[in-house]
Amino acid sequence: MSSHLPAALLDSLAGLPGYNRETFERVHAAAEKITSLRLNPLKITTPERAQQVLQALSANGVQRVPWSNEGYYLPARPSFTFDPYFHAGAYYVQEASSMFLEQAVRATVDLSAPLKVLDLCAAPGGKSTLLQSLISEDSLLVANEVIKPRAALLADNLTRWGAANVVVSNNDPRDFSRLPGYFDLVVVDAPCSGSGLFRRDPELVSEWSPENVTLCSQRQQRILADILPAVKEDGVIIYSTCSFSAEEDEVILDWLADHFELENITIPLDAAWQIIPTVTTKRNCTGYRFYPDLLKGEGFFIACFRKKGSSQFIRRQKEAKQVAINARQRELVAPWVNMPASWQYFLHQDEVLILPPLLATDITMLQQQLYIRKAGVKAGQLGQKELIPDHQLAASTILAEILPAVSLNLQQALLYLRKEDPGVTTDIRGWALVSYEGMHLGWAKFLPNRMNNYYPKELRILKEING
Repeated sequence: MSSHLPAALLDSLAGLPGYNRETFERVHAAAEKITSLRLNPLKITTPERAQQVLQALSANGVQRVPWSNEGYYLPARPSFTFDPYFHAGAYYVQEASSMFLEQAVRATVDLSAPLKVLDLCAAPGGKSTLLQSLISEDSLLVANEVIKPRAALLADNLTRWGAANVVVSNNDPRDFSRLPGYFDLVVVDAPCSGSGLFRRDPELVSEWSPENVTLCSQRQQRILADILPAVKEDGVIIYSTCSFSAEEDEVILDWLADHFELENITIPLDAAWQIIPTVTTKRNCTGYRFYPDLLKGEGFFIACFRKKGSSQFIRRQKEAKQVAINARQRELVAPWVNMPASWQYFLHQDEVLILPPLLATDITMLQQQLYIRKAGVKAGQLGQKELIPDHQLAASTILAEILPAVSLNLQQALLYLRKEDPGVTTDIRGWALVSYEGMHLGWAKFLPNRMNNYYPKELRILKEING
């Protein structure tokens, strides 16, 4: 059978659990395109709304991703760019195999407890949005990306998701050593050689080489060694790649067990999922392999460990305090939001941030140790007589219900998302939410003769609208 896959890769996989060269090559030659997404439980709160969103994406043929509570396969890939539900944060387009992170988290931590969670290699945001959907409202997620432009994309995607208990940071893994024993859960979806994505992105094939696999394995070891001090005693680290190579998967598990006090954790599986457990020959560590010829998803590998030994976080006593807003400023902001009484307002360069309790307690310490790109929800900028609302507030789930809103049809919504005038008429004067099918897209300010479109320039649709 002819194959575009590197012979060195195929030969290196021989003998690995679940690997069948013939069916492996066949499924890659077929190059089936699989599209999957996860609904946002913060915004899609009823079965009826879920059905409405899925129906808009596909008239029929939607199937559940079996290991994800909110995951769905679509029969074909629609144009997400021209779907207002996408821009409103109704769902995240995510590869199905990687949604298995949900099972790993449920098997390893108590999701009813307030957790401090780090997604270390987080961009573009699939695993971060998944983690945020799992943790409690009084938990904290730090989503980190070392590459600056990708950190900006990560922040945009988490803004669209709408949660307040999230920080986006732009740091090297070694920087987190300044937070020893801080995190209950750390997810490391490590940079890898990418062989698990060859079917989805054939251009990656030309970049693959045994030498690159070795370089990636060395990088993965550095990342893990750098981040492990930040995991608390009895905390959990989840390691994953989109590589089939044992050097980046099973070998890394043995390396972790050899060099650190870690206890491997197994994940319950349903046999019907066709996920393949693999046990390392040296230290009997269990990981899980995903093959596209066995299941409906791309190549993926994941494993879990619990940290042993003493590593407790010690809070520094002398920390600068955030600036709280005064009574007059609170009067300007309060009509815009509906949030729990325990949440707090803070001022940052004339901008009002809204932070849940755990984030409010730790934000100063995090700012001292990390480069923070986004924290909580930015309500807006304080003017002399009014709040100038920020897009983060429009995308959030803490908006006051009484705010004026203008509902757009599909064509009008797409014009708004292009940062153009959708041509609506309304009696509203001043600030208003712009919505599509009850989901908020952003802000506009209505004047007697025109509408000012406040959709962020950097988020606007640049492609032409057909039809």
